[in-house]
Amino acid sequence: METAAIPADEHEAYCALEQQLGVLFRRSRALSAQVGRTVHPELEPGAYGILGRIVEAAPARSSDLAAYFGVGKATVSRQLKVLEELGLIGREPDPLDGRAHLLNLTEEGRQRFDRARVARQDRFYALLATWPEEDVRSLAQMLARFNALTETIAT
Repeated sequence: METAAIPADEHEAYCALEQQLGVLFRRSRALSAQVGRTVHPELEPGAYGILGRIVEAAPARSSDLAAYFGVGKATVSRQLKVLEELGLIGREPDPLDGRAHLLNLTEEGRQRFDRARVARQDRFYALLATWPEEDVRSLAQMLARFNALTETIAT
């Protein structure tokens, strides 16, 4: 990926951004680990992220999940095996490709994930309850813009 030189008068802003995103990413990983354990005590943080993506994109193929996260198929396969062994996801043959499977949450997986999602939303509310609603919406919109920019990095 080609990089552009940051203009000197903007350097401080990008340093602050880099530092704050680093804090956000580290805390996000810790929160994902904590929330993942509420879904199932044996669930790893990476598997929780995959479970969330299956919720968004179901039915999902493992190859699409690997591409989405920018990781190898073997990495995703190991996580999917754990999710399946824990009874959180199920597989069914892909009618368009007999070699592939489509992944969905099981009823148990859906219930556990939904409870964890509500708890996570409650936590965000507790953190941001003193913010005006418009600030919360603005943060969500800015993060969406940032996520859209970074969507192509992994591919």
